[in-house]
Amino acid sequence: MRILCALTYYRPYTSGLTIYVQRLASALVRRGHSVTVLTSQYDPSLPRHELMDGVRVVRAPVAARISKGVIMPTFGLLANVLAVQHDAMSLHLPQFDAPGLALRGRLLRQPVVLTYHSDLLLPPGLMNRVANHVVDAANVLAGALATRVVAYTQDFADHSPFLRRFHNKIVVIPPPVEVAHASPADISGFRERWNIRGPVIGMAARLAAEKGVEVLLNALPRILSVYPNARVLFAGPYENVLGEEAYARHLAPLFERFRDHWTFLGTLGPSDMATFFPNLDMIVVPSLNSTETFGLVQVEAMLCGTPSVASALPGVRQPVLQTGMGQVVPIGDSAALASAILAILANRDGYVRPRAEVAAKFSTEKTAAMYEDLFRQLGA
Repeated sequence: MRILCALTYYRPYTSGLTIYVQRLASALVRRGHSVTVLTSQYDPSLPRHELMDGVRVVRAPVAARISKGVIMPTFGLLANVLAVQHDAMSLHLPQFDAPGLALRGRLLRQPVVLTYHSDLLLPPGLMNRVANHVVDAANVLAGALATRVVAYTQDFADHSPFLRRFHNKIVVIPPPVEVAHASPADISGFRERWNIRGPVIGMAARLAAEKGVEVLLNALPRILSVYPNARVLFAGPYENVLGEEAYARHLAPLFERFRDHWTFLGTLGPSDMATFFPNLDMIVVPSLNSTETFGLVQVEAMLCGTPSVASALPGVRQPVLQTGMGQVVPIGDSAALASAILAILANRDGYVRPRAEVAAKFSTEKTAAMYEDLFRQLGA
C-alpha cells in the first residue's frame, strides 16, 4: 500500500504530533508499505527531499509565517504530484492545508483518514485569532471530506467539539508508544551524569504555555518543604521555542528562584529518554488545555516503571485511569499537584504496574496494525 501522510511540521521538529507521525510512518514501512510525508521546510537548512527510516520526506518551502502557521506556495503543486502516486491519505490535524489534500484524495477515490491530535489555541492577538478561526474552518472542511476521523481516546472524542461534529466517522486508535532499550549501566550512567541524589520529578515537553509548566513551578515550595533536596528534570526544547518566547520570559523569574531545584536537559534522543524515565520518581503532565490530548510521555514513563501525575483533561487523564499508575489532578491546581506528588513519593511502589500490562494497551506496532486494518477496510 502506498500511503501519503501530511502534517505542517515533521521531524526534526520535536512535539507529540511529530513523534506520533514519525513512529506511525516508520512502523508502516516496516510492515511493507511505502510511506511519503508531505510537510513544511520550516527550517531553510533542512533538505527538500530526504529519506528517514525508510520514509520519504518531501518538504515545501515556507514563504511566510503567521505565528506557528506557515504559508507554502508550492504545497498545492506537490500535493497534486504526490496524490496520484499514492493509494491512501493519512492527514494529521490541525493543518491549514488538509482540505485541499482531502479533496484530492476523494476525487481520486482514495481513503482519506484524518487523525485529530489536538485543538489549535494560539496566543492572544488579532492576527492569531484570525489564524485560529481560519485553521478551525479548514479542519472542519477536511473532516467533512474525510472518510474516517481517528481519535486517540473515546474520552477526548466525547469532549471535543470538533470530534463530536463527526461522531459517525470516529475510529479510536491508541497512539504509538515505544521506549528504546536501556541497560542498567546506561541508567546508572545517566544518574551520575546529572548528579541525581534526592527525589526527582520529571517533565518531558516543549517549554510552551499549554504545557502548564508554571503549575509545577508553583507547586515546588510545598514539595521542597517536605523534600528539601527534590529536583525537577525538564527534558525537551526550552530555548527559542517557536511562538513561545514571551512565555519563556514570563517564567524566567521562577526558573531563577528555583535554579537549584530545576534542571533543563534539552532535547534528548530516544536512547537518552530511555535512561531519563527510569531515573524519575514520577513524570508530571500538568497541561492546561485541549492542545494536549493524551501525553505520550506518560505511557513511555510507565513502560519504564515510572508513575504519572496528569491533569484531568479529557484524554490526558486516560493513561493514569487505564493503568492505575499515578494520580489525576484538577487542571491548573498547583496545590493538588503538590499533594499528588507528595503522595506518590510517600508510596511510589503502590503505583507501579508490570510493564507487560502497559505494553498490552499501548505500542507502536499495535497502532500501525490498526491503521493498516482501517485502510484495508476502506478499500485502499
